[in-house]
Amino acid sequence: MRGRNPNNLKTSIRILQAVVLIGCTVMLGRIFQLQIIDYEEYSPLSMQNSLRLEMVHPARGLILDRNGTIMVDNQPIYSITITPANFEMDNVPVLARILQMDEEVVRQQITEAQQYSWHRTSRLFTEVSFEVFSSVQENLWQLPGIGHQVESKRNYPLNLKASHIMGYLREATPEEYEQSEHLRLGDKIGKSGIEMVYEDFLRGELGSDYVRVNAYGQSLGPYNNGELNVSPVKGANLVTTIDAPLQELAERLMEGKSGGVVAMDPNTGEILSLVSSPQYDVSKLAGRTDQDYWEGINSDPMTPLFNRAISSREPPGSTFKPFMALAGLHMGLITPETSIYNSGAYFRGRAYGDTAEPGDYDLARAITFSSNTYFFWMMDQIATNGHLNEWADLIQDFGIGPRNQVDLPFEVSGIVPDSSYMNNNFGERNWGIGDLISLGVGQGMVSASPLQMAVAVSSIANGGYRVQPHVVSEIRQPDGSIDYTEPQLEHIDWVRPEYLDVVREGMRGAVTEGSGRFYANLNDIEVLGKTGTAQNPRGRNHGWFIAYAPADNPQIAVAVLTENSGYGSISAAPVASLLIEQYLTGQVERQYVLNYVLNFVPRDEETDDDSEDEESEVNDD
Repeated sequence: MRGRNPNNLKTSIRILQAVVLIGCTVMLGRIFQLQIIDYEEYSPLSMQNSLRLEMVHPARGLILDRNGTIMVDNQPIYSITITPANFEMDNVPVLARILQMDEEVVRQQITEAQQYSWHRTSRLFTEVSFEVFSSVQENLWQLPGIGHQVESKRNYPLNLKASHIMGYLREATPEEYEQSEHLRLGDKIGKSGIEMVYEDFLRGELGSDYVRVNAYGQSLGPYNNGELNVSPVKGANLVTTIDAPLQELAERLMEGKSGGVVAMDPNTGEILSLVSSPQYDVSKLAGRTDQDYWEGINSDPMTPLFNRAISSREPPGSTFKPFMALAGLHMGLITPETSIYNSGAYFRGRAYGDTAEPGDYDLARAITFSSNTYFFWMMDQIATNGHLNEWADLIQDFGIGPRNQVDLPFEVSGIVPDSSYMNNNFGERNWGIGDLISLGVGQGMVSASPLQMAVAVSSIANGGYRVQPHVVSEIRQPDGSIDYTEPQLEHIDWVRPEYLDVVREGMRGAVTEGSGRFYANLNDIEVLGKTGTAQNPRGRNHGWFIAYAPADNPQIAVAVLTENSGYGSISAAPVASLLIEQYLTGQVERQYVLNYVLNFVPRDEETDDDSEDEESEVNDD
């Protein structure tokens, strides 16, 4: 047997040494790259093997009434979270069993979380029971990627809904959270009311906690004594202008009715109460959505989600007459002493009915007893002399027609037709005086919301200023600072004191002598108001009432619309008078009026014994 060549052996050893040296060099270089060069990139990934980043959601801001009473606060709920990259789909049956849910439902939620982000933690289910929450805690060792957190949902401690003021929260859509740096999958945001308008203030800022975990995902305490943690910042509190007792009464008075109510401070535009009826139950939309309830209110033919107080468009009827009077005075068509004879109808091609007693009417009496003839004649003069556009501009100065920039979503403008509107809707030169005369009594194409009529009557109460209606007065930041809202106050410079004097005389008479005398005339409070009955081609007429009080120091202005209720004096006026009584005296003493409103049943105008005291505006079809 031949011996090995010593040279070959030395060569093999040298090759092996070289391979080992190269391998060590590569390994050391790779370690250097990972630990030094690529530290910033791979350190977070390494930490994820032993650390869990938990997002800490801030408490949403409270909502208070004008006196500091809490109207909306928060109550704790339990949520289950998922980090898709760490979760094994083979564990879906185990997770579904613990959650007491169908596997397919769980898979759908996991898929949505995966589409959102594989590496970011997001909510899987919210508002689970404490028993389920505890069971998930106990089984985290077999559910890597699953977590839990305590959050909150909205709570409404008072005996009122205020649904169209507060609004509701729903989960942000994919489009919404993809376009936001602050929203995550499962986050709820305001979708209506002041919850929507003031979302950025109410939401607060997310916090974060780094938690040490074992191989089973169980918490071992804060990382590095919590030095890397970021505390959440609580949302700002909103102080509203709402008077909670007044709001509660208004909701009670409108129960079972359809329509809208707006009560406000005529000097500042602060909304004291706002009701759109029917309402919806915001508490059922506070946490996990009751899907049956949600679908029900969306399909309800009474449209409870629709805010009639700020979005409806209805002819204002005879509540429009005080503003016709002010415009006519400014345009020089009439003076306070101008007298028009009412024969029982106004004739212009055909008869336009007037149920006021035949006789002569000056301006104040025309408002007090709601003589249609006076205002038909005035509108005839405006149309005949080509002053439609000037008239429309003057009416809009009161806030009738344009949006009034209230801090609530979905406000809709009304209609005060000018020549452009008529041309667009009827065709150029295809309309005439007969299409315009009924505008003088708040019929035809003119339309407004209760909010617009409340703003308008406020301008009579406050001496000729158009206020900006608003619901929020203060935004109280977590650091103690206060941001005050700054609503606008605009002087209507053409409205003179002498104009207002005669209109106020007529409105006071409407309450003491006219159709408002039955329910709106309070013993110790001078109320000024005007009733209205607006024709409704789809059913029973709508009732209106606008008012303010006290006469010498106005503190509250009210506009009430009751749909399909007949005469405004017996449907809308009692509601407004009770609100005035409650706000100015702190209580309702006229129990017979309260019982009447709570048990109100509309009556047909043709058979109503009080019909001779009511206006009966005729729409020019």
